Amino acid sequence: MQNIRIITDHDVIEGYLTDASNTRGHAEALVIPRSTEEVSEVMRHCQAEAIPLTVTAQRTSTTGGPVPNGGWLLSMEQMDQVYGPDDVGGGVILGEHQDVLERQGLMFPPDPTSRHECTIGASIACNASGARSFRYGPTRAWIEAVEVVLPTGEVCWADRNTPIPADWPRMNWQEPAVKTAAGFHPGDNLLDLMIGQEGTLGIITRAKLRLIEAPAAVLGLICFFSDLNACVSFVEQARAGAVRRGAPGTGGALDPRAIEYFDSAALDMARSRVPDIPQEARAALFIEIEHDGEPPLEDWWDALLEHDALAEATIVADDESGRLRLHAVRHAIPAGVNERVVANGMPKVGTDFSVPDQGLMAMMTAYSNVELPTICFGHIGDNHLHLNFFPRNEMELEEARTQYKKLAMYAVSLGGTVSAEHGIGKIKRALLAEMVGAEVVDQFRTLKLHIDPACILGRGTMFVMSDPD
Repeated sequence: MQNIRIITDHDVIEGYLTDASNTRGHAEALVIPRSTEEVSEVMRHCQAEAIPLTVTAQRTSTTGGPVPNGGWLLSMEQMDQVYGPDDVGGGVILGEHQDVLERQGLMFPPDPTSRHECTIGASIACNASGARSFRYGPTRAWIEAVEVVLPTGEVCWADRNTPIPADWPRMNWQEPAVKTAAGFHPGDNLLDLMIGQEGTLGIITRAKLRLIEAPAAVLGLICFFSDLNACVSFVEQARAGAVRRGAPGTGGALDPRAIEYFDSAALDMARSRVPDIPQEARAALFIEIEHDGEPPLEDWWDALLEHDALAEATIVADDESGRLRLHAVRHAIPAGVNERVVANGMPKVGTDFSVPDQGLMAMMTAYSNVELPTICFGHIGDNHLHLNFFPRNEMELEEARTQYKKLAMYAVSLGGTVSAEHGIGKIKRALLAEMVGAEVVDQFRTLKLHIDPACILGRGTMFVMSDPD
């Protein structure tokens, strides 16, 4: 450890102790390696000395995963080397690299909301997704190989031809058949195991990406509905014809790459900034359509009319004016959410559940029956909506947390997941245990102990090593 600076200044460490969940931790030291070799050296030292080690990057997580419970922090901020368009260091900012690729006519499809702040390594470790995951799936599908430092300090490259070592315990459980980011992947190769493990089984230091040709053009729409059932019926028609990775589709007249939903409360929040949202609108959809330069507007217009949309109010983003209006609506809602949280002076409680297609209306009905201030928006194409509670006092905060847990278990009962894209971190361990059961959690622990004998890495993330008394 002679060439690696160990930072113990508490004023410096303070800036690394939280994430977007507002969870705060503590650590005794911080290291900022500049190479895979240095990451390995730190890992070997911590393993030998039984020092807990938490990997952190840009701290955009909403689950407390990068928040340390003591020990050392390892920041990936200097692991930002770009070796080629499809070959990058784990600390490279995702959105910055995507911008470079798009100027070259290429696309790396994963698009988490925080893509301009989060790193590629962290997005792989959490199997991040976003609006485009409706067509392209989450990050897993777009990773060809990773360089990973295991908890013993061993460095290895893993692709889908790399078997899980024969002496490692195997995962034997069935993930729900929905968009999910919860638990160790039960695959048969080392790469898939390392994707979505949330910094508990290894530190991803470099990645080979799968790139595709960028679309010639993208059309954006925001369309409004006065009736929720009509809105959902429209979604079902659009989804039925869409070409999606790993799912059937006709590639028909309606072929979106993203379908996002906003409820009436979200629209009320946006109206203060965007006055031309129709007053009668009770739901809205944001839609993206890839095309070859001839926007398929006629087909979409006919479908909107068929489903009683407020078609004349549709915002079409096929020129600069349209893009500015679309941008204003989309960004008015998260801005309003942040303002509401500040005004209430209480934490926000937000869901991240997804369900099968047939469970969408049941889940939306359950959300609408919550008797607390909420707004609902998100990835309706994947049956993955975020219900945000806005408690105004401690009593409502406790009620929001109670309702959150009930809704999580309802999603699971419908065949869904407690985490569709944000991961488990430290905040949702109990929900993961409820979802997969004690036997599967024991599988996770057995694997963890086998490859991390001192249980140093990501301690407390996803599960703890023994059940509480």
